[in-house]
Amino acid sequence: QVQLVESGGGLVQAGDSLRLSCTASGRTFNPYSMAWFRQSPGKEREFVAGINWSAVTTQTADSVKGRFAISRISTENSVYLQMNSLKPEDTAVYYCAAKYGGVDWQISSYAYWGEGTQVAVSS
Repeated sequence: QVQLVESGGGLVQAGDSLRLSCTASGRTFNPYSMAWFRQSPGKEREFVAGINWSAVTTQTADSVKGRFAISRISTENSVYLQMNSLKPEDTAVYYCAAKYGGVDWQISSYAYWGEGTQVAVSS
């Protein structure tokens, strides 16, 4: 079993930055991809960004492209989401997820999920 723990959320103002972290523990498997999803009240969970095991391949949602960047340190089983120029519409619970194989944007592809960390952006 793989456990994922997110951290770094909080309340910020529009234009501010935050860095989310996620660390995997337990029976980690290689190679595996990790991703960030988010869910706002009343909305479906959506893909934000993903990165493969070697960090060579990344995918980023159009809604955050140019503002958010995903990175990882595979030797530490950690993935990060640097969020810049935050907007009120970025307010959501952000979830870390992991899957075996390559990165993709589909929620159903990810077998392992963290509990989520809340990000709130005030205008």
